[in-house]
Amino acid sequence: MTEFVHLHLHSQFSLLDGAIRFEPLFDLANQYNMKACSITDHGNMYGVIDFYFTARQFGIKPIIGCEAYISPRSRLEQVRIKGEDNAYHIVLLAMNNEGYKNLLKIISSAHLEGFYYVPRIDKELLRAHNEGILCLTACIKGEIPNQILKGDEKSVKGKVEEYLSIFGDRLFFELQDNGLDEQRKINETLIDLSRFYGVPIVATNDCHYLRKEEAKAHELLLCIQTGKTMIDKDRLSFKSEEFYFKSPDEIARAFSNYPEALSNTLKVAEMCNVTMDVGTYHFPELKVEEGLDLNAHFEKKCWDGFKGRLGRIQSSYKDWTDEMNRKYEDRLRYELDVIKQTGFASYFLIVADFIQYAKSQEIPVGPGRGSAAGSLIAYCLRITDIDPIKYDLIFERFLNPERISMPDIDVDFCKKGRERVIQYVTEKYGTDNVAQIITFGTMQSKGAVRDVGRALGMPYAEVDKIAKLITSADKGIAKAIQDEPQIKELYQTDERIKELLDNAMVIEGLARHASTHAAGIVISNKHLTEHVPLCRGKNDETVTQYHMKVIEKIGLIKMDFLGLETLTIMDDTVKLLKGQGIELDIDNLPLDDKKTYELLSSGNTSGVFQLESRGMKDLLVKLKPSKFDDIMPLIALYRPGPLKSGMVEEFIKRKNNPSLVKYETPLLKQILDDTYGVTIYQEQIMKIAVVLANFSIKDADALRKAMSKKIPEQLESYKDQFIKGALANGVSLEAAKTIYDVILRFGEYGFNKSHSTAYGLIAYQTAYLKAHHQVPYYAAILTSEVNNTDKMIQYVTECRESGIEILPPDINESEKSFTIVDNKIRFGLSGVKNVGDAAIDHILSVRGELGGFTSFTQFCSKVDSRKANKKVLESLAKAGCFDKMGLKRSQVLSIIQEKLDKLQKRDQKNGHQQMDMFGTTLTSAQSVEIPDLDELSHSEILAGEKEALGFYFSQHPLKIYEDLIRQVTPYDSLKLKETDPSDDVNIVAIVNGCKEIVTKKGDRMAYVNLEDTKGIVEAIIFPDLYAKNVLVIKDDKPLFITGTVEKAEDGTPKIRVKNITLFDNIVKEMGKKVIITILCDEFMKNDLRKLRDVLLSLGGKASVVMEFRLNGEKATLPLKDIRIDHTKTDMLLKHFSNGLRVEVADETILP
Repeated sequence: MTEFVHLHLHSQFSLLDGAIRFEPLFDLANQYNMKACSITDHGNMYGVIDFYFTARQFGIKPIIGCEAYISPRSRLEQVRIKGEDNAYHIVLLAMNNEGYKNLLKIISSAHLEGFYYVPRIDKELLRAHNEGILCLTACIKGEIPNQILKGDEKSVKGKVEEYLSIFGDRLFFELQDNGLDEQRKINETLIDLSRFYGVPIVATNDCHYLRKEEAKAHELLLCIQTGKTMIDKDRLSFKSEEFYFKSPDEIARAFSNYPEALSNTLKVAEMCNVTMDVGTYHFPELKVEEGLDLNAHFEKKCWDGFKGRLGRIQSSYKDWTDEMNRKYEDRLRYELDVIKQTGFASYFLIVADFIQYAKSQEIPVGPGRGSAAGSLIAYCLRITDIDPIKYDLIFERFLNPERISMPDIDVDFCKKGRERVIQYVTEKYGTDNVAQIITFGTMQSKGAVRDVGRALGMPYAEVDKIAKLITSADKGIAKAIQDEPQIKELYQTDERIKELLDNAMVIEGLARHASTHAAGIVISNKHLTEHVPLCRGKNDETVTQYHMKVIEKIGLIKMDFLGLETLTIMDDTVKLLKGQGIELDIDNLPLDDKKTYELLSSGNTSGVFQLESRGMKDLLVKLKPSKFDDIMPLIALYRPGPLKSGMVEEFIKRKNNPSLVKYETPLLKQILDDTYGVTIYQEQIMKIAVVLANFSIKDADALRKAMSKKIPEQLESYKDQFIKGALANGVSLEAAKTIYDVILRFGEYGFNKSHSTAYGLIAYQTAYLKAHHQVPYYAAILTSEVNNTDKMIQYVTECRESGIEILPPDINESEKSFTIVDNKIRFGLSGVKNVGDAAIDHILSVRGELGGFTSFTQFCSKVDSRKANKKVLESLAKAGCFDKMGLKRSQVLSIIQEKLDKLQKRDQKNGHQQMDMFGTTLTSAQSVEIPDLDELSHSEILAGEKEALGFYFSQHPLKIYEDLIRQVTPYDSLKLKETDPSDDVNIVAIVNGCKEIVTKKGDRMAYVNLEDTKGIVEAIIFPDLYAKNVLVIKDDKPLFITGTVEKAEDGTPKIRVKNITLFDNIVKEMGKKVIITILCDEFMKNDLRKLRDVLLSLGGKASVVMEFRLNGEKATLPLKDIRIDHTKTDMLLKHFSNGLRVEVADETILP
């Protein structure tokens, strides 16, 4: 049997170029009886650790490498020379651990220092860090192959000798057989050079996909990468179907004349012996108190922290006893023992330190997140603010002494302060030792279909239709083809759709792009490149090339620093209250506040953390929470699984009718009492297993995991163990089986109680603020949402509906943030578009020095136009900031327009000198002539406000139509969130933004934002409809939109538009009144029912009024529930020739 090892292979981590997944790769390698395999992704080492361990699982020797980009000059030079490549390819393989570490340094330098279009290394790096690395000359784009194609023999030999001087006997010439003429020429020359220099040859295949039939999918992948389609003549293409994972026999046939090219691959594999160090943690060294070792120092900190917390702990109980004190102390000793034994004291001290720093800088920190809230030590060290014993939280859910793994403490910080905490950690442990963590976006099922459809040049609407038929529940394209009849039929009958889906299945799930994890931070005991390759994020931050799970596997400390806007809102509210002379300790609120629970029970929870969705509001109204233990389950229950399972309804019924609560055994009462007998939390499952069935905490945790992951064989095994243990505790066989079945049913939906408790506390705190301090709380929310127009509209509307007046922005009264004035909210300058922080800070500084601006002329003479330019002033004017200065907006805008164009040029010439708005120095301000102008029209003022603030402030243009809108549709942008996908809806809205795109066929279509008084919803308008209505859409007039609801993965609604009508046309029709006069002595009584039926068949917008006449008397009856088309009234006369008259009149329907 032929033996051969692939030494040049691109996995999916050669982003949008490689299409090889690890498990199928090694499965195929085993079929080929290959003993080893390499990974050589383009310019990165993203996947090498996953590759390494997966290979080991399959019994295959992993060879760690990279196809690097090498600059012809210094990697530090960022220039392009005509006729010269910016970077060549070179394959580097790690022979041993020293070589692996050198590879980490080389590839990190390529990204951190040498990035110019691609991450580049150079010869200097190779000379400094080549120990333990062997080199292959790569593909056509290699430096030596490139010189061969140029035909410069002298240059070729020069390059070979240069590489020999670096690598010596670790240099190999790489032969490939991929059907390309250029490669054949390269092979011939390399064989000659091999004989001349004694450099061994190796056969490779530059694998980019697994099987030959996947070549088309790989070409599509390249199209996705470059934004091209398969019909584009200039697209990137491999021009061959040979770049797949060939069998040893195929390689042997290709190189039958050079068998050593195959045997040498085995020698290379024997030379490469990297071993990964796992199980060792790389904590930075910490300073400890003199005379104490790390564990003793840690223990002292914990006991000191316990003493500091004891007063608060005691005050939370009605009666405090010595027994309770012992309970806390015993728990503390237990946790201390576990943490010291597992070696994680450093981890806790590091987290406690940066949290203490945050608090010392008045950066708000969340009360806890995830299972860490189950640790008493975390509470004592003030890492969390949740007493785990008070809330019956389990330490082992966080750190299990029988299943040792790195603790995972995620911390929520105020968004505004998060970067300062990261900066503190970076400075404390060293910039070389701290980095953020990479994450990879993958091509999900729908995205893969859309990407492939674009690359194939298929019509967008057709591809979009197919993609929408794939639901998240389908778990992939193949499952969708199997389960969804429409897709199945199209797949079986339409070759184009089959091609689309077959290729999408090949790329489905592949990594698509790399980005910086939103929260992950890694801290090392030494320079990170000793452990992990680095790269740059889009904001120039240093980022690991290994993702989070790999970081943990290789023993580096990983923490999540999350930015939580709610903490900022709460902190801003407390500060606003302080400004009013009200001191509020947000961390010590009474948890039995009646007004807070009344607010929660009413469902008035917009702006309340985790409780503001429509579904959650409905749940609150049904549940009527009356204690904190009712809030915690809401966080756990409001998820798709529990909602579908019936758990939620069961919980509500039992809460409102305690007589429904039944227990199979009294032992369950102590565990499930707080949740009315319903198993909601993972911790409850663990406790049931321990208390009822004598499980060890390790087995209880394993049972929890098996339930959440639905592992059948494990669940069956645990069932026997559970029943046996329950019987030993006096539980009947029938009860034991029932209990296990119940927790099995609910177990897969079980939620982390520690997390529910921590986030439940934040929910309660925000509800308390809204219940007791509504005005400052809304002001804080508005400040936080200034960049979210949809939310601004929502909360401004809510404020006004709640009777809270919002004062307009004012150049003398407004601060940067939204503030409180006489229990009203003053609009903040940060809410004005195009006015950045620098401009606001400058204006406020000048205002502070002057004690306020007395006129617009003075404002212009004192403010530096370089900091507050024309665009800034126009936005301020349109927002109404200068309205109190005695000028009309038209006048202010005219002055700005006339003076600032000239001023910009003057300021540039006088850059060293601060200039006013009129081009004079601040010490010689002069007056300006005020133009005599009429004020802007009402519609112009509203349009200006919308431009400056993102929404209509004074009055929404749809406000005058409110009553009419209610008559024609029950929907608005807010209520669309309550609809189901595919619901037919209509909405009256104004277009607030239109993004026009051109389809592959050259047709125009559009994505538009539809705005009404409640918010904004996105809509898609396809080519035919868009072509008919393009002028109407861009006319800023109210539209009556009919369409179908679509929902994004996060539940956000969109409208697929079917019809567009000017709402004014509907208003005109509604302004018609059809008066039907019934002459009672002529009209047959029996015809009244028939009349109603005919009216209902004439559906339209005109109102109907009946007039009954008899013996000179008249009675009028408006038909409020019927509207008809006034142009079809002749139908009435056709049906009723006697005793009926019809008249169409105009009526005033707008104020």
